[in-house]
Amino acid sequence: MIKYNESLREHKKLLLCEDGTHTFFSVEFDEPYHSTKDGALHESLEKHVKPALALSKGKNSLTILDICFGLGYNTFATLYYIQEQALSTKIHILSPEFDEALVRSLDAFDFPPEFDNIKHVIKAISKDLYYEDEQFKIEILLGDARQSIPNIQEKIDIVYQDAFSPAHNPLLWTKEYFAEIRKQCRDDALLTTYSTAAAIRLGLYENGFYIFIHRAEMMRYSTVASLEMLELEYIDMELKKIRNTQARSMRDRDYFKDTRS
Repeated sequence: MIKYNESLREHKKLLLCEDGTHTFFSVEFDEPYHSTKDGALHESLEKHVKPALALSKGKNSLTILDICFGLGYNTFATLYYIQEQALSTKIHILSPEFDEALVRSLDAFDFPPEFDNIKHVIKAISKDLYYEDEQFKIEILLGDARQSIPNIQEKIDIVYQDAFSPAHNPLLWTKEYFAEIRKQCRDDALLTTYSTAAAIRLGLYENGFYIFIHRAEMMRYSTVASLEMLELEYIDMELKKIRNTQARSMRDRDYFKDTRS
């Protein structure tokens, strides 16, 4: 039985995914934290962790920006996969998250058995919003992601762009938001996201990212964006713009009434 406080119970509804893992449905954002079809753990591994680490082979250390922490599946799946594959890569994960109560509750969440070896990490994150050992360092950046991202001092190698959907959380998908992401990235950084919408891909492309399709077994295709050309299924965004002249990236001005952008 999963135990969490009444405040969470009012705003989060427990869901069982098809891969046997659990996630929450957010009443506030009117959508689940993960695709119940793809599965919480399966989605994290196949859309984010595996492609990101495979494309970053050869690096001794990686700094990952996990947008947003939520239930922590992307972060915890990263640690699980690295341990399972016996990789020596040092990992520093920075993850914005506005819902402190959710993070504080994670030591009582029914995570899959794959996370049994990192229960001490989950407990530390729930208690301290921080964890560090010789290989892994995790920092939860409480508050608005748009405010915390510009203050990050480290250069980012990988971005897990996994916020609630553009329809429900548009300010974490605009061209201006991706511009802030780009400022924090190394010149060979890459970004993974479940979104395949033209507006999102254009926002990334307009900030210097090449756009690629990522395909995985038993998984709907997703997007990889990179500041360098990759040997993946490339999407010619200039051709897309010619074929769809009405396509536009999302802009802050459509959601901030007082902005001049």
